[in-house]
Amino acid sequence: MRSDGIVAVAGEALIDMVPTGRADEFQAAPGGSPANVAVGLARSGVPTRMLARLGADLLGRRLRRHLSGNGVDLRYAVGASEPSSLALVDLAPDGSADYDFRLDGACDWQWTDAELADALDGDVRALHTGSLALILPPGADVLQRLVVRARPHATISYDPNCRPLLEDRADVHSRIETMLPVTDIIKASAEDLHWLYPGRPIQDVLRDWNSRGPALTIVTLGAAGAVALGSPEHGPIQRPGRTVTVVDTVGAGDAFTSGLLAHLHRRDLLGASRRDALRASTSDEIADLLDDAILVAALTCARRGANPPTRTEILAAPAHQGPPRQ
Repeated sequence: MRSDGIVAVAGEALIDMVPTGRADEFQAAPGGSPANVAVGLARSGVPTRMLARLGADLLGRRLRRHLSGNGVDLRYAVGASEPSSLALVDLAPDGSADYDFRLDGACDWQWTDAELADALDGDVRALHTGSLALILPPGADVLQRLVVRARPHATISYDPNCRPLLEDRADVHSRIETMLPVTDIIKASAEDLHWLYPGRPIQDVLRDWNSRGPALTIVTLGAAGAVALGSPEHGPIQRPGRTVTVVDTVGAGDAFTSGLLAHLHRRDLLGASRRDALRASTSDEIADLLDDAILVAALTCARRGANPPTRTEILAAPAHQGPPRQ
């Protein structure tokens, strides 16, 4: 089945300065966690609306071309006068990424309620948000109010996407606490959890978060795949990673999220009216969901930067050969 509803994505769109592999050479690549999710969804054939504040400067114009060129609907994006945000990326030998940011006074964080007054017009079945946009003032509280306003009609997807360099752990804890009761799907990485809850077992966090509202609680495990908890009586479902030659991991978590939401879109499991059906997902259905999302993330790791695959590329990938499901 396939739903025709819109997935709206709210948050930052910024430029990543990514190493090219040649000494002291960087490439300016469109990025930002929510923007990456929007591009991945659109490339998967999902009607996607980006709720972003895009600057009028050179970087903002490039971001606008990138998003619209990939089929993301920008009719509800805000034309901003402030400068665009910039992220500097450093890559370890294994392809893992470290970030530094230039964000002071940038356009992504200056939301007002008036700018989002019409953001949910039309058949919006899901709203995805998170990352820096849901932490940095003054716009974070504005986006939180958008989530509350969207919940009676839409599935809410949330990725904390922690950035310890910029965020205070107590502030992130507080935001997660306010988001859990209004969130249907929460996805975090094992790295996020190690920073948020040092020494606490991942499955303990899964159960805790799951008990406070979400229908699906998911943790990505890097090359080891991902683990999810839906209905507590089924227990956690873990699926393995896909073997690829890693170029870098930039945008891999965002690609996972886009694969996750695209799968639910195809299964017509987005929207408030489908909330009970999402919560009733079987272990096999959750395993299929994880396998699809893991594949999308793996294909992204096999090429430079946040460059998620198209639906055609996803369908052309070899069939998954994981262990038996339990």
